[in-house]
Amino acid sequence: MYPNIILTNRLQPSAIVDDATCAACDFNQSKNKCKRKMNWVWRGDYNPATKSEYDRTKDQLSRETFEDGMSFHELSELEQAEKIAKRLKEYSKNAYKKTKVTEEVTREDTVCMRENGFYVDTVREFRDRRYDYKRWTKEWKKKVGQAKNAAEKKEAEDRVLVYDSLQVALKCILNSFYGYVMRKGARWRSMEMAGIVTKTGADLITQARILVEQIGRPLELDTDGIWCILPQSFPDVFNFETANGKKFKLEYPCTMLNADVDANFTNHQYQTLEDPEKRKYSNRSENSIFFEVDGPYRAMILPASTEEGKLLKKRYAVFNFDGSLAELKGFELKRRGELELIKTFQSQVFERFLDGNSLEECYDSVADIANHWIDILETQGDSLETDELVGLISENRNMSKQLEEYGGQKGTSQTTARRLGEFLGAEIIKDKGLNCKFIIAERPFGAPVTERAIPTAIWKAEPAVMKHYLRKWLKSPGLENEDFDIRNVLDWEYYMVRLGKTIQKIITIPAALQKVENPVPRIQHP
Repeated sequence: MYPNIILTNRLQPSAIVDDATCAACDFNQSKNKCKRKMNWVWRGDYNPATKSEYDRTKDQLSRETFEDGMSFHELSELEQAEKIAKRLKEYSKNAYKKTKVTEEVTREDTVCMRENGFYVDTVREFRDRRYDYKRWTKEWKKKVGQAKNAAEKKEAEDRVLVYDSLQVALKCILNSFYGYVMRKGARWRSMEMAGIVTKTGADLITQARILVEQIGRPLELDTDGIWCILPQSFPDVFNFETANGKKFKLEYPCTMLNADVDANFTNHQYQTLEDPEKRKYSNRSENSIFFEVDGPYRAMILPASTEEGKLLKKRYAVFNFDGSLAELKGFELKRRGELELIKTFQSQVFERFLDGNSLEECYDSVADIANHWIDILETQGDSLETDELVGLISENRNMSKQLEEYGGQKGTSQTTARRLGEFLGAEIIKDKGLNCKFIIAERPFGAPVTERAIPTAIWKAEPAVMKHYLRKWLKSPGLENEDFDIRNVLDWEYYMVRLGKTIQKIITIPAALQKVENPVPRIQHP
């Protein structure tokens, strides 16, 4: 959607002009209609302290002495600013009970419709090429079903894979045209252009939501689309046959939304240079923003938040009518390094939502999966081999920086890295990209989770080494024999809470909202 917003409104960094620029322009006449006014939202965070409080704080600091006996005025400008910011933050926390105030202001800027279109032309070329690949993908998908032999089918499937991969790659590039103007230090950085793009997109989705709410129910709003459920009786697809025999398909929900977009978001000031010598421009109405129907689908699974009044964004699972998974977004199952127990549970539970002929039967089937994994934790993995258990309850993280770059920052990955360095040597943790695989121990009792991370590699060390470091890390010098078994080290309550929260979000809270009795009684509602 963002690339088409850029193209429709001829947005480019150099086209955001001010009054001074327009005053020096030869085309600065109202009859040319080359200045398009567009709104965007500026959002800023600032300290609630007043100017007088800032001056008083700076005066107090000027009378103090800091490290190495240096006065405030002897510090560099950066160090002075850091001292002032830190002191003001402490003051605001005590005086105002908050450290920042967020303010949103709607601003208006001018977009020049006659600026050299180098940026817009580049975006258009990438977009049109992506449309070619999408069209070829659809054409070859049809040929897969029409294939007369295995060779033709294989060729069609390969073409589908190649063209679909290329259109996805171009989609990433197209989205970067928006992301680029937001990047600090970019040659053509323009906060105004980025703000106009996002506000126009938000207004467009909001308008679509208002329309959908009149006939159905919106399920999920995204930056470039809207998931909704419509009544079965609502008009869907109309098939026409033209006079020359060609068939034409009209998707009514899509047409309805596009008519609304055309009425509210068309640029009637779009200008193109026709004659460079005479500097003559043509004016036309432009709108390349279109909704496309994706679906219909059999089911969409949405989780609930464990906090009242809060919604979970961009998390859903969508299923085709044949039971296959069409799209999965936002869940731990899609993330690297997440707890394997949660990922395995999610991989099994989503398809169970398709079972049964009623809500009760559906949730009974889903509850079977939840109860299975609760049983495994309650029995401390008696039915699993040790290696299989470790694979399920361990977390795997890669450190993006060197350990020393984190400074005093606390985290399970940092704790694991430091402990790996203790018994494997400092050489292993000197480079970035260190892989940290760990479990959460029950001891030391009362310690934060970040201090109870134990690298799983310790159980592969020599017995004497393993016992020495486990006694040290767990702060339990009296550990003996079976106490070193990973099942006796693990914090089973921690893993039950982790699993329980996932079950609440996916099963128990949605069931309660649908007036279904708790299908997993061992997991209480928050």
